[in-house]
Amino acid sequence: MRSPIKEINKLRSSNLARNASWMMIGQGGNLLLQAVYFALLGRLLGSVQYGVFVGAFALTSLLATFSAMGSGTLLIRYVSTEHGRFAAYWGNVLITTTTVSAALIAGSTLIAPHVLNPASASLVLLAGIANCFCSEVTRNAAAVFQTFEKMKITAALNSFTGFSRVCAAAGMFVVLHHATAFQWAVATLAVSALAASASAITVTARYGWPTFSASLMVKKIPEGFSYSFASSTASVYNDIDKTMLSHYGMNAANGIYALAYRVIDVATIPMAAVRDAAVPRFFRDGSNDRQGLKNLTKRLTKRALVVTLLLAGVLYATAPLIPLVVGKSFAETVQAVRWLCFIPVLRSIHQMSGSAVMGMGKQNYRTASQLVVALVNLGLNLFWIPAYGWRGAAWSSLLSDALLAGCNWTLLLHLCRRRG
Repeated sequence: MRSPIKEINKLRSSNLARNASWMMIGQGGNLLLQAVYFALLGRLLGSVQYGVFVGAFALTSLLATFSAMGSGTLLIRYVSTEHGRFAAYWGNVLITTTTVSAALIAGSTLIAPHVLNPASASLVLLAGIANCFCSEVTRNAAAVFQTFEKMKITAALNSFTGFSRVCAAAGMFVVLHHATAFQWAVATLAVSALAASASAITVTARYGWPTFSASLMVKKIPEGFSYSFASSTASVYNDIDKTMLSHYGMNAANGIYALAYRVIDVATIPMAAVRDAAVPRFFRDGSNDRQGLKNLTKRLTKRALVVTLLLAGVLYATAPLIPLVVGKSFAETVQAVRWLCFIPVLRSIHQMSGSAVMGMGKQNYRTASQLVVALVNLGLNLFWIPAYGWRGAAWSSLLSDALLAGCNWTLLLHLCRRRG
């Protein structure tokens, strides 16, 4: 007779594999959509206008991590173990995102002229609404289905967003042939609003209307803030370099570097699909089975490393094809991609181990690790970007991801040895 524990573990592994498969299918579709999207956008905007657009969206992305104040992660953590608490947590997500994002949009609009070049600063209001409100609603709606391990719907929502962006870029390319950063910012806001509306309606239709619990919100503010602060530190070493390139008026360099970085983000998709599928299990097992959690993280990381190493080789070899697809103004993107191609490998280490640490309820350790790396990244960029442009940003990104990989994995091993 089989052990009940073995049967449960087998079932969990099966669910994880199925959820990861759905995420991979959805992300695979997004991979194709992203390829078409980048090709259209590169030709639609060119490197300079794309750099103007990226400057505004990088700044608002830095602030957007605080829009929901970590309420989406709180929903995953507590609703994944007690589904009946969904309505209150989802209601708090919507209220928090609406109120906090309004303040962030106003603040970003005020500081933009002092941080960005004038062309990028003029787009911050549009970028703020798209990033701080619309995208956060969509992201947290996806978190709802992630919580209930309905990755099929999560994948569908993500694909819908990607498809909408491709349609917008294709339509503008056919009609205008060449667009300004402002025109594309307006289109992006429209697409983001459509995706947010569709996501919120889908959640309501599936799980019912949200409610609001002021006492729950107040009680969870410290924990939620810790999650959002951790995300903000991650956003610093992902987006501060693009904001700084914009500040120094390096719009063409910003376009080149940002497109290369988006290619790297696409290469991270397979690893991210497995990580996202595993997060609910990290939370379930983190408090009572740390050895099992460590073993699971090791298995997932090994598989992710194999995939990302192969992708790094593919990116290095195929980088010369990028200017043929997106246009000659992005010729230097070849070098940028080759500098950055190892980042997905490093992300597979620090994101898997970091998510496992979060699952243990030790987010403060992960936050400290990310804060240190964010400060290192900021310091390197202050010296290297003025001197070396996008190359300085690339070097800083590589060193920062490597440092974070070492820190998070060391934290995981240390915490798994402790009892408390």
